[in-house]
Amino acid sequence: MSSTPVKSKLTEQLEQLDVQHYMHPTSVPGQLPKMVFESGDGINVKNTDGESYIDGISMLWNVNLGHGQKGLGEAAKAQMDKIAFSSSFAGYSNEPAIRLAKKLADWAPEGLNTAFYTSGGSESNDTAFKLARFYWQLKNQPKKSKFISFKNGYHGVTIAAGTATTLAGFHRFAGTHIPDMLHATAHLTECEKGDRNHPDFKESARHIIETEGADSIAGIIIEPIQGSGGVYMPPEGYLQALRDLCDEFDILFIADEVINGFGRTGAKFAVEHYDVIPDLMSLAKGITSGYAQLGAVMVHDKIKEVINSSEGVMAHGFTYSGHPMACAVGIRNMEIMEEENIVSHVQEMEKVMNEGLAYLEDKHTIFGLPRNKGLIGAFEIFEDSASGKRFDADKKVGLQFVEDCFKRNLILRALGTADGKAIIALAPPLVITKPEIEKMISIIDDALTNFKA
Repeated sequence: MSSTPVKSKLTEQLEQLDVQHYMHPTSVPGQLPKMVFESGDGINVKNTDGESYIDGISMLWNVNLGHGQKGLGEAAKAQMDKIAFSSSFAGYSNEPAIRLAKKLADWAPEGLNTAFYTSGGSESNDTAFKLARFYWQLKNQPKKSKFISFKNGYHGVTIAAGTATTLAGFHRFAGTHIPDMLHATAHLTECEKGDRNHPDFKESARHIIETEGADSIAGIIIEPIQGSGGVYMPPEGYLQALRDLCDEFDILFIADEVINGFGRTGAKFAVEHYDVIPDLMSLAKGITSGYAQLGAVMVHDKIKEVINSSEGVMAHGFTYSGHPMACAVGIRNMEIMEEENIVSHVQEMEKVMNEGLAYLEDKHTIFGLPRNKGLIGAFEIFEDSASGKRFDADKKVGLQFVEDCFKRNLILRALGTADGKAIIALAPPLVITKPEIEKMISIIDDALTNFKA
């Protein structure tokens, strides 16, 4: 474990300015910043005191190609030297937005051939909801306005996306909710297939549809692999059961690929693992590896055809929809992924990560429930993993463990604390190497060995 570094005058000055002038998202208000980032290279970042840390969570699940990717900065500069911003309203367009839309269509599942651009994931999911409602209005079915999301799902913090999110702190923040957002329990495969005798049937999406009436349900939204809610993997056949459910009742299937997409799971998009084609697919984060603010919603041809039948102005859009510089970065990001065979590399690193997690599970009695797909994974800390006995929730052992790893220069993230769980998320940049994964595992091993609740 590294000794506590002496703060530089620069760090102290920035910390004070931060407290006075910077209101942080998803943070405790008024606290000194935990760390002031200064630079990054690959999977590593440095603070303003020159201390180096492994970024074990890709910052916010988004720095897929790692830090210091010069090609992305060069793409941004080249486009800014031409034209940094242009409007996409009233029929105006620009070359990077057009070319990125084509590239996204080439990558996306069959039929998802059109992109609507946003600035990030929350906007993408809000847009998906609005496009779904607009679609049903144009189909003369305006009553189809309700949506179903799932417990432990995270879809963003704008009002509609925040209502779809069921994580307690985000869901309740400021009392801002939209009506007609319903919540089911995820991963009830047999229930969604129609088993009404299942003890959890009343928690299923099928029960909600049958109770509310299919003529009122516009869409179902789900993360193929739930991220911030705990990194929960769908059981075999589950997403196909949801797809079949949507087809049975004429409901749109919305895949939230904001975290999952762009190679994170060992496929271009997570739905590929499960042989499912969504009607709308929300994207952000890995679309630029976090180097520019950009999101998108991929729209299936059947929806685009109906929307194109509208004669009026589609009154939805953002100032930065189709931002030329951000789209140029997105294109180069995807090109680098192709040139460096990132998806194949992630598949190989998945094996290394799984071996490391298995080693930790064999060695430590407090380590349990490891799961990983590609390079999105998690494990949980128990008082005794064999019996499933958890530590007292008041001890917040997840946060404690993350802090122990931080002291060892590894940045991780604790999830599930509101439910009394200690889930530790793992999502390093996709460019990580075998020795770097082994170093991460070694740090976690040391932290587990020395952990005291």
